[in-house]
Amino acid sequence: MLAMLRPGSVVADLAVEQGGNVEGSVPGETVVTPGGVSIIGHLNVPSRIPVDASQLYARNLVAFLALIIDKDKQLKIDTADEIVKACLLTRDGAVVHPQFVPQAAQAAGA
Repeated sequence: MLAMLRPGSVVADLAVEQGGNVEGSVPGETVVTPGGVSIIGHLNVPSRIPVDASQLYARNLVAFLALIIDKDKQLKIDTADEIVKACLLTRDGAVVHPQFVPQAAQAAGA
């Protein structure tokens, strides 16, 4: 499988401490195969994940909701805001995001 990967690909062996799932992985080291694939063999992977990852996600979610909810706790979609505009898929029953507009509708609008 490693030989099929492109040079520069990265594989993380999460089970390296128990013998590994990737041939050639070495506990505590990053190994580069002759084909240019890096095999990461970090020890104790859970300790590398931030303890407060869910808190970080929650803060990001609250910050996003602050963009679309006004002081009166009413939904207010500000399409002038770049983040809101990039996340908006539909509005008033119509698909408004360019990546999701059906091809026929794009051709008709052009």
